[in-house]
Amino acid sequence: MRRQPPQPARGAALLTALLVVTLIATLAAAMVWQQHRALATEAADRARTQATWVLSGALDWARLILREDARANQAEPVDHLGEVWAVPLAEARLSTFLAAEGGGADADSGPDAFLSGAITDAQARYNLANVFRSREPDPLELRTLQRLCASAGLDGGSTSRLIQNLRAASQSQNDNENANVPLRPRSVAQLRWLGLDERSVTRLEPWITVLPTPTPVNLNTAPREVIAALFDGLDLASADRIVQARSSKPFRRLEDLKPLLPEGAPLNGERLAVNSNHFIVAGRLRLDDRVIEQRSLVRRRGLDVELMWRERVVPAAP
Repeated sequence: MRRQPPQPARGAALLTALLVVTLIATLAAAMVWQQHRALATEAADRARTQATWVLSGALDWARLILREDARANQAEPVDHLGEVWAVPLAEARLSTFLAAEGGGADADSGPDAFLSGAITDAQARYNLANVFRSREPDPLELRTLQRLCASAGLDGGSTSRLIQNLRAASQSQNDNENANVPLRPRSVAQLRWLGLDERSVTRLEPWITVLPTPTPVNLNTAPREVIAALFDGLDLASADRIVQARSSKPFRRLEDLKPLLPEGAPLNGERLAVNSNHFIVAGRLRLDDRVIEQRSLVRRRGLDVELMWRERVVPAAP
């Protein structure tokens, strides 16, 4: 008669088998997860590379439009909102462009990508670099900024704090030894460095900008609030009449504004213009479930359009 093995030995063998199976399952799951993560990382890198190339192409498209606009207006440089560059590019599927170029049915086999963009006049807004052209602020420029702050609903304390910190940042931009002054902002969003809260920055953003050098305001594209702030004694109703007048016939010369301005208002070419050289190019690419936005500042010099800076923008939450 065969003797049965002891129960403890059978239980130990079963436990060892379970441990081995568990170890193999864990290693297999780890390998699958690593493979999945590697594929996801590769897909994200590929999508980011594709987006970079597509948005770079959109920037080149905008530069071409601005160059052709400059070529068409060589005799009389004028920029207004009725030109081609001011028409935004509505969201369109990239396969539409591929099919137009002869892609045919193969164009639909690509990724589900949609491109949109717009060119806006950076000189339609008031440039904060104008306030401190020299070490001391220009009184007229200072009053312009104060009127814009008042239109945005900023209190006197916030306006004074902005001017003081802007003066400190402008005067110390070449002074690397003083670490107690704020950095000079490069964009409107960075005005928080100068003591403004989020609400004040949001209200000011449609009317002001920060450009590397002082620039005149283009009266063919500026909103009425900016136009009213530029002149002493000009109210919003009068500025609105200027906007209505340019919509039917853009201003070709600064002298065309004289009948619409207060008597004796100076038409300084350093502060006012009817054309622009700085533009913001915004591009937005929707690739499958990813949204990539990019914003660039370009400067036009004659027929040359050079890139000043480019930044990736965090898409706004839906």
